[in-house]
Amino acid sequence: MLDNISLAADAATLSPVALFLQADIIVKAVMIGLLLASIYVWAVIFTHGRSVNKLMSASDRFERDFWRADNIDKFFDKNGSEELPSAKVLGAGISEWRRSTKSKNIDRDGTRERLGIAMNSAVAGEVDRLAEKISTLATIGSVSPFVGLFGTVWGIMRAFTEIAAQNKSSLDVVAPGIAEALFATAIGLFAAIPAVIAYNAFSQRLNRLESRLGRFADGLHATFSRELEVEA
Repeated sequence: MLDNISLAADAATLSPVALFLQADIIVKAVMIGLLLASIYVWAVIFTHGRSVNKLMSASDRFERDFWRADNIDKFFDKNGSEELPSAKVLGAGISEWRRSTKSKNIDRDGTRERLGIAMNSAVAGEVDRLAEKISTLATIGSVSPFVGLFGTVWGIMRAFTEIAAQNKSSLDVVAPGIAEALFATAIGLFAAIPAVIAYNAFSQRLNRLESRLGRFADGLHATFSRELEVEA
């Protein structure tokens, strides 16, 4: 009976809550920071993932409606204000087209070059804007294991200090400090692993979006080039 009580007490001592409460201020700060980083990672995964899904669906609709439109200017005046990457690329192309063709003497080669530069810049700007939201995931994924390792090293140093102070090296003296130290590493991995997975997944989706916007810009460039030939 007494052995069972002792085992239960040991298990309670090594529970996550107990390990946090018995840690010193440095290890507690590491654990709290890593837990906050983990919460942030999951918040970005859910919110950014859902917003990217909506953005992709809306971009599908926008580009489909654009290629079905009979008049580019009318379509842009009606839909160009939408906060979509495709709309931004179209806006850059339309703005440059209107500036370059407002005079009677049109530099057609220069207009084609400026159109390409304007729309490619819009593509890069939209991709960079979306990438800013996930750049923190890369930072958390790369830094969290080392922060957890710092907590582990500090906890092990504290455990050895406790051993020296009590002049004993039995398991009941060593186990809590070692467990506390390893718990910091576990929290670091808990924050880093989903951050790395999410960052890689979002990066692949951004690469696909960039390719798609590039194809849309190429199609616009071809359309504008044909219009220049008609006016010639």
